[in-house]
Amino acid sequence: MRKALRWLLALTVFIGTLSTAGAATAAQSEPDIKDRLLAIPGMSLVQEKPYPGYRYFVLNFTQPVDHRHPSEGTFQQRITVLHKDTSRPTVFYTGGYNVSTTPSRREPTQIVDGNQVSLEYRFFTPSRPAPADWSKLDIWQAASDQHRVYQALKPIYSANWLATGGSKGGMTATYFERFYPRDMDGVVAYVAPNDVVNKEDSAYDRFFAGVGTKECRDRLNAVQREALVRREPLEKRYARYAADNGYTFDTIGGLDRAYEAVVLDYVWGFWQYSLLKDCGTIPADAATATDDAIWDSVDAISGFSAYTDQGLETYTPYYYQAGTQLGAPTIHFPYIEKKLIRYGYQPPRNFVPRSIPMRFQPDAMRDVDTWVRQHARHMLFVYGENDPWGSERFRLGTGSRDSYVFTAPGMNHGANVAGLVPDQKALATARILEWAGVAPAAVKADPSAARPLARHDARLDVRDVEREPALRP
Repeated sequence: MRKALRWLLALTVFIGTLSTAGAATAAQSEPDIKDRLLAIPGMSLVQEKPYPGYRYFVLNFTQPVDHRHPSEGTFQQRITVLHKDTSRPTVFYTGGYNVSTTPSRREPTQIVDGNQVSLEYRFFTPSRPAPADWSKLDIWQAASDQHRVYQALKPIYSANWLATGGSKGGMTATYFERFYPRDMDGVVAYVAPNDVVNKEDSAYDRFFAGVGTKECRDRLNAVQREALVRREPLEKRYARYAADNGYTFDTIGGLDRAYEAVVLDYVWGFWQYSLLKDCGTIPADAATATDDAIWDSVDAISGFSAYTDQGLETYTPYYYQAGTQLGAPTIHFPYIEKKLIRYGYQPPRNFVPRSIPMRFQPDAMRDVDTWVRQHARHMLFVYGENDPWGSERFRLGTGSRDSYVFTAPGMNHGANVAGLVPDQKALATARILEWAGVAPAAVKADPSAARPLARHDARLDVRDVEREPALRP
């Protein structure tokens, strides 16, 4: 009996040794993730940065300037990969502007405990063709950039994919779904504006007439008006500020135009980036406030550098798109005498160098809006109650399936799933997990049990709104 037991034990150890050796051999034979990424045609490494529990790569990927005519030139588009495991789902993040090269994890990535691919929008430097043919900057070309990146990476990251983005990035994720609806398993679009009819912007006026409290609105309106009343002394200060910093105003057409543009952004900028509780930081009596107090408040919220040539240059691709396809808001200021406003809300054309031709295409947003209403599938739109950009938003129609539009109470342009009311938060989290293919059995049985699969990481998880100058989504 003892001999038999010893023999069985020896056999077990032998089999275990074989299994361990086999696993080690398999692990050794699997190529390193960096090697697999760099084996993709057109992919090159810029930098690898360490982060606990992940591999993080900054990469360049060769893209056609024109996806309709790929033989007519290429450019290098910057992407980043936050690698967790090839067996995990992948979140495709678009910010709509430059891509950050600091490791970060968006909310859906934390929810599904997955990988994250982030893409720099075409024509934002350094991802700009040279020379730049601006006619190739449109939403279809950008969606096609995403499609090619997805096609290149899908053989490595073969599990489910979700598209996500905030503001212009949320718009970008939506346009990607419209043009390539078979690529993603779900879309989570945060605070995405939807300007279907560019010339009809009354929704914004209604928003500003009722947002927050009357006391807060009155404070903001008074400071904005006072900055125009004191135009002469504050513009002298603006001229000194510009001279000290080497700022110029050729694109917008002069310091006076730039000053008014900054001031008229003030109320919008407050609600975009601040919360109702922040009203206490606004001068209580604008009429008796010092010039310094008025200047400091406007600068903190709108930023006096925003409409300088140097401030506009980074965002030329956005303003070009706003003036050709996306549309741009126009609001009115009933509490400010007409004699104090010389230019009003200026069109995107004024923020793009005249050497770049622009022509507006009114059908572009109508097409996307119609598609979302009729064909949205596995799409979640999240808005903030006090965010002006949510005044014109995406809405679902009779053709949409398993799709949702939720509003986070009291939140601004940084609204997210975590800020939704409990029932909507649980449902949204459950659907994201389901679309990603990682919903636990308990969540499938009861969506109220849904929780993010990864623990919160204060350094990695980006919860706050990405700060851009006012009046850029």
